Amino acid sequence: MDKLIYTAMSGANRSMLSQQVHANNLANVNTTGFRADYERAHSYAVGGDGFSTRHIAVPMGVGSKFSPGVLEHTGNELDVGIRGEGLLAVQVNGQERYTRAGSMHINEQGILMLGQFPVLDMDGQQIEIPDYRSISITEQGRVSVVPDSGGEVLLEVATLKRVKPEVTNLVKDTEGFFRPRTAAAALPADDTVAVASGFLEASNVNPVEEMVAILTTSRQFELQVKMMKTAEELSQASTRLIRPA
Repeated sequence: MDKLIYTAMSGANRSMLSQQVHANNLANVNTTGFRADYERAHSYAVGGDGFSTRHIAVPMGVGSKFSPGVLEHTGNELDVGIRGEGLLAVQVNGQERYTRAGSMHINEQGILMLGQFPVLDMDGQQIEIPDYRSISITEQGRVSVVPDSGGEVLLEVATLKRVKPEVTNLVKDTEGFFRPRTAAAALPADDTVAVASGFLEASNVNPVEEMVAILTTSRQFELQVKMMKTAEELSQASTRLIRPA
């Protein structure tokens, strides 16, 4: 009965992982720039004596979908959405990380921030914004201000660092940002990535698909539990057959 137990146990484990991933997607349906995740697994033959009839589902981690979300107009000059492929660079715990979220603000020290993390320029440095009367961000990511000191001279402060890596080389960290899967160094900047000022990109989560997936995996989990219960009953029946009268 161990063959059935192995199969059912691994199937139930994968269903639980799938439930967690889809539930997290659904919870972030309104999170700016969020990329929907999906679980991955492969069939693994269990070694040992006898025929290779025992297989288990082995999780391979979580991947992310990079289909674009809808650009929604906000009118806030510090909001930026990315047109097409690409990501913005931010500094997270001293490391360079990447995101599609673009809801930026300026903190009390005059540093351009995304949440609690500094936004980086083309040289990988934090962007300090001087006192200004107005601020603008071009499609090429150039941040310019009209200084508060008077006059109408437009002063270019910095250029947002944008990158366009192979999405297969990216992995999402615990903060929800992306980092290279293999390379430890920062990714090179890419001038071809365009941004839209005054817009934010919505999550690419499809709530209907996620609800259907949650229901499907829930039924799969119930089926695997029933299989484990059946394996127990078969084992008990076998024990009764060989028990002395």
